[in-house]
Amino acid sequence: MSSHIRKQNIFNTITGSIRFVAFWIMVVLQLPILFLLPRGRFSVKYMGVFMKILLILSNIKIIKHGTISKKRPLLVAGNHISVFEIATFPVMFGGSFISKNDVRHWPLVGWVANKFGVVFVDRRPSHAAEALAEVQKAISTISYPLYIFPEGTTTNGAYVKEFKSSLFNVAEGTDVTVQPVVTQYCFHDGTPIGEEDLAEHYAYFDNAKQTQGPKCSRERSAFGQIFHVMVLGGFTVNVYMLPPPPLAGMDRKQMAQKLHEIISNKYMEIKGFNKNEDRKFMRKASDR
Repeated sequence: MSSHIRKQNIFNTITGSIRFVAFWIMVVLQLPILFLLPRGRFSVKYMGVFMKILLILSNIKIIKHGTISKKRPLLVAGNHISVFEIATFPVMFGGSFISKNDVRHWPLVGWVANKFGVVFVDRRPSHAAEALAEVQKAISTISYPLYIFPEGTTTNGAYVKEFKSSLFNVAEGTDVTVQPVVTQYCFHDGTPIGEEDLAEHYAYFDNAKQTQGPKCSRERSAFGQIFHVMVLGGFTVNVYMLPPPPLAGMDRKQMAQKLHEIISNKYMEIKGFNKNEDRKFMRKASDR
């Protein structure tokens, strides 16, 4: 375990518990507002406020690299390490998400997601045409970006899984701009979180779905992961906004392959760079 990770003690547990209770108090206080707020542009904007409170309570800091495209309609595709990307993107850019239809039926979470303008997609092949029409209608009538996680699940942060091409149906043969975004986690002093610590403490994933890299000794629920990060004192998210690549003439499978190549290469490049920087940091620390 890295020396950067807080040692578990009663003080950290109490502090994390207070933050977690404050989070649920915040949720309860927000529910009447969400109930009265009609689903639409204003409720989508309000998601940024809601998620900002979560990031503050979790002590999650964001460092931006690059700029979000001003082109519309805009689809933003990124790698997915934990639940905190769902909070980070709306705070940084506004906008909402495209999500699997199952989330719609989750207690409370589904209702809140619907209020926040999430577009739910049924991924069953028999409903592909209906799902495509729904997303195309949604994306053609809004002025804010929609976010997708083409891996279809979260990972341990050691790699970027192959992208599901069905999520790029909406951009096939249209004028939808797709911008790749890469997220990477660091400790608050800028030191990158290593793969073992990332898998054990900061990433949120299913061990059975990982094809490479380390696994965690204890799988947590989404809210269990939020509590664990609060106890650990949070972390810093580096968000790299890359230029939208030319995708004209590509089908959805070619788009998925192209965007996966861009995002995966950038993510591994960042990890390589940060490993070099980490070695420099450790050398400087040993010289003091």
